[in-house]
Amino acid sequence: MTETSVEALEAPGTNGEREASPAAEAKSTVLARDDAFSGRLQIKGNGQILGHFSGHVECDGDLFVGPEAHVEADIQGARVTISGLVRGNIVAISRLKITTSGRLEGDARVGALVVLEGGVHHGVIRVHPEGIPEAKDTAIIQSTSRPATVVALKTLPNPVGRVRKFWGEFF
Repeated sequence: MTETSVEALEAPGTNGEREASPAAEAKSTVLARDDAFSGRLQIKGNGQILGHFSGHVECDGDLFVGPEAHVEADIQGARVTISGLVRGNIVAISRLKITTSGRLEGDARVGALVVLEGGVHHGVIRVHPEGIPEAKDTAIIQSTSRPATVVALKTLPNPVGRVRKFWGEFF
């Protein structure tokens, strides 16, 4: 896979000095392919996880999980794109996108959902186009134990025996 990078171009200033463009200000936080990190990661802008991460991620902007990434974390972000493996729960305020190489093993609450052909998800996804509620949703399947109901089976007479007996008289 090829590496891509973004280079910020500077515009000439009015006094002959170079001024930083707005693109230069918007840098992306990157956890590189060979990096491993465990803990709590708070990203104020956009972010990319290309290596191994475990813990908790909060991202104010776009979060991209690379195709070779292995993430075991709960993720909260505005827009989340998964191209690698994520084990954990996700809250994507705007959109969750699972690409053809992406795999999500966990539950998600999202504003919008995009799953490309080949993308895999194991868990429950709740789509809230009107906005994600603050309160956690209740479980779909209630796991409360109920007392087992005992049913007594009553044997029924065998109707085949009667039919043989009846037809036996004629043949």
